[in-house]
Formats: sequence, C-alpha cells, structure tokens
Amino acid sequence: MKIPESNRTTIKAIVQHYEDNQGDAFRAHLGGSIIGRPCDRALWYTFRWCSDVKHGGQLLRLFQTGHLAEERFVSDLRNVGIKVFETDPATGKQFRVSACNGHFGGSFDGVGQGFIEAPKTWHLIEMKTHNEKSFNNLVKKGVQEAKPEHFIQMQVYMYLADPQLTRAFYIAVNKNTDELYGERVRLDPVIGKAVVEKADCIIASDRPLSKISEDPSWYLCKFCDYHAICHGQETPAVNCRTCMHSTPVENGEWHCARHDMAIPDSVQKSGCELHLYNPYLLEQFAEPIDSGEFWIRYRLKSAAEEFVTGTDKGQLSSQEIQAVEDKSLLTDEKLAGLKTQFDGTIQNNQ
Repeated sequence: MKIPESNRTTIKAIVQHYEDNQGDAFRAHLGGSIIGRPCDRALWYTFRWCSDVKHGGQLLRLFQTGHLAEERFVSDLRNVGIKVFETDPATGKQFRVSACNGHFGGSFDGVGQGFIEAPKTWHLIEMKTHNEKSFNNLVKKGVQEAKPEHFIQMQVYMYLADPQLTRAFYIAVNKNTDELYGERVRLDPVIGKAVVEKADCIIASDRPLSKISEDPSWYLCKFCDYHAICHGQETPAVNCRTCMHSTPVENGEWHCARHDMAIPDSVQKSGCELHLYNPYLLEQFAEPIDSGEFWIRYRLKSAAEEFVTGTDKGQLSSQEIQAVEDKSLLTDEKLAGLKTQFDGTIQNNQ
C-alpha cells in the first residue's frame, strides 16, 4: 500500500531547497539572452531592477536541467569529431560579449569547428532543451520563426564576438524523446546592429519605454513578471536603479547625482535612505505636480488628493510608498496623523 503523504516530505524538501537558494534576480547588465523578448518596457524594468522575480522550486530545477544537458551536448559533438571550446583559451573563462558601455552583453555556450556541413568554419554554439510541443514547432518552422528569442540571441553574440563569427550551430533536444535537432544560422549584421541599438535605447532611457499592449488581459502582459507594476499599482523595488538620482555611465558603472559618486555594486541592490523614486515608476497611480531638490509632490490619479515623497519629516519615503498596497492610503489624514504622533514609519509586515 502507498504510505499516506504528510505535510513534510523528502520531495517537498528538495523543491524548497531550490527556492531557498535561488538568490535574487538582479543581473548587472541587460542580457543578450533576453534582448529578443518583444516588450521593450519589460526589458527596461528588468535592467532597472524593478522587481526581484522569484520562481518556484520545480521551475528552478527545470532551469538546472537545461544547464546539465550542455555537458552531454558537448560530448555528442566531440564524439563525431567536432572541436569544441566551452571557454575562451585567452582567459580560461566562458566566452563573453559586451556593448553599450558595458551595460549590455552575455555569455555563449561555446565555439566549434569541424561541423560536417562546413568543416572549416568556426561556429558559435547555442544549446537548448525543449518540451515536445516546442520541439515539434522548432522542427517544423526553424529557430528564427519558432524561437525568435534564441535566434536574436545568436545574432547578437555572433555580431559582437571578437573576432566576429559568421555562423552559429543551434543544437536542441526534445526532453520527452531525446530526439536531437540541429540548425546552422547565418550572421545577419543588419540584425546584429539593430539589436545593439535596441539595447542602447533601453539602457539610455530615463523612463519606461512603450508598453507592448495597453490591455492588461493580453496574454503576453498577463503572464509578464511586471504585470502588477505596468498595469496595476504595485510599486517597484527600492534600490539604486529605481532611484531618480542614478544613471548608467561608462564601464558598466552607475553614478549617483545626489552623492556625486560612482555606486559600488555591493550598494546598488539595497540603495540608501535618501532613495527617491524615478517619478515615471509611479505613473500608474500618481502624477508629479511639483518638486524641489529632494522631494516630489504627487496627485493620486484616483482622486484629487496629494502626497509628498522625500526624506524630511512629514514626507513619505520610498519604502513607505512601496509598503502601502492601497495607494489611497498615501493621502489618508488619519494615517498621516498617527505617523506624526508616534514619529513612526509605514510598514507592510506580510
């Protein structure tokens, strides 16, 4: 007989372990692996660290399965006589490309030579795992149509590689049947250049770019990690990249205008007590109507009432704005009175 399952099981512990050790979602640069996604606003939110996206343990394990498959891909390629380099011989590290003052780039799986279709040509190698539905669509349509995000990723990596690569080999596996698929992709410099320009536009913008749709129920919006920020009233995370005083500068660094200094990587995630939201990040529920050197006055869009964000007494800090789920409370006189009376701060203890 099957032993009745308790609330605490070995399997649940394994899944929980993945969740407990996933770290944060903040990547220092805008990644070439995601630049092919269709919504520029979502990419801007990602680059500006607007949400620390968390995944369930099952999905995290699935991500790891994809990484574990790479070793077997490399072995398969070498077994048929292809010379594969997983790391750059010059550095001993994974192959990397970079652009846009170091704020855009990524790492690719490797390079190889000796492919039967073109034995003398060096190829960028991209390795992917697919479920059966995705794999069958890939076989039917090819990578450019079936997986445009992967196609763009290869284009920009080939374009930025030094020396530039003119071919890529896309190898994929059906996780249900272990069937393999291979496709050679030609570099299109026009696409590569356009992708870098797209990345540069996202990085340089001081405000979110246009939404892919104004309809919050549209499928790409509905399942987006930033749906609640873009279409709802959720306030972005408080860190240096959501602060109005920060700007991406050269060498992949960020500069703080308020402190007039480069922002160390170790500080960017936590920010400082003087954080002041980029006003465009609150546009879903409030509009700025006045400002001073270190404060901004807003009017709620749902009413004619106003609130001031800043760090002086009587003003709302960024942390307090984030803590309030019902934004109408930002102008609540009773809440403001309690805050003043007890010299307290608004917190969300959930």
